[in-house]
Amino acid sequence: MTNDKPLVLVLGGTGLTGKSVVEGLLKSGNFRVAVLVRPASVTKPATEDLKASGAEIRVGDLTDDYEQLKEHLRGVDVLISAVNARVVGQQREIFRAAKEVGVERIVPCDWATPGAKGIRVLADVKLEIREYVKELGVGYTVIDVGWWMQFYLPLPLRSTVAPHLKAISWSIHGTGESKNLLTNLNHIGTYVARIIADPRTLNKSVIIWEDEVVQKDAHEIGARVSGDGYALREKRVYVSEQDIHQQIADGRVLYAKDPMDYPSTIPLIWGQYMLSLHFLQENTLENAKRLGYLDARELYPDIPAQSLEEYAKEFYSLPEPGEILVRE
Repeated sequence: MTNDKPLVLVLGGTGLTGKSVVEGLLKSGNFRVAVLVRPASVTKPATEDLKASGAEIRVGDLTDDYEQLKEHLRGVDVLISAVNARVVGQQREIFRAAKEVGVERIVPCDWATPGAKGIRVLADVKLEIREYVKELGVGYTVIDVGWWMQFYLPLPLRSTVAPHLKAISWSIHGTGESKNLLTNLNHIGTYVARIIADPRTLNKSVIIWEDEVVQKDAHEIGARVSGDGYALREKRVYVSEQDIHQQIADGRVLYAKDPMDYPSTIPLIWGQYMLSLHFLQENTLENAKRLGYLDARELYPDIPAQSLEEYAKEFYSLPEPGEILVRE
């Protein structure tokens, strides 16, 4: 019977990661899926798409009072958070409510790259939330996904996104030798459907990844598969570690003025991620395992892993490959 399937509530289900998670859960056929949607988003096309796909829509917000949060969680077996970065620090109350109503497993909002505390302000907030969940004593699974393939390839010359976004995609950091774990955003949900049903992942951290590629090799793939060749190679922007440290220093000034003004925090957050990925080289399988992550590819060898080379063919066939970069 359908009602015998576990009920999963997804927070942030209209976002990019959240949509991938919802799609993967529904496609698996193993779960009932509900999505918590803010009142202002109920009539948006993304919400209508979720409803049409078979997800239940529950209307509410992280900032609702405690009793309302418990009502949002009625009947939920697994709570998955893929909330916007702006509200990552606001997850505590709904997690506390989840424990009280008997949710069996919480997946807090991580979905990024592994790394140590004290390097990235956003990652530090996520690490604090992880510790809070552990202290609650509720079952949990931490899921990180490396870097999106969508962000690792250089945009083609034909892209019409803003020049500064193209320049970011054309940037090579240091010598370009940094190796990074990569996942196609659209495949995250396939892994999540397996992870949250697996007793081996309870109270563990899991790293999802499909390929591990050196940055300069990714740019060569881009030049070749896009068809832009030498002309795209000529657009490369070389970024030194000193440049990144300067970006971080300038970003801290903006951040100090108003940490709640999200656009002003982006230079700091992005700079810290580039430091982590390309100079500290934290986003590697070796480092993830050192930090205690389980390897999703070892857990689920039957799930086909897409190479960056394979994904590049999809990426450069899109009408506008840079569309994903143009977000609120």
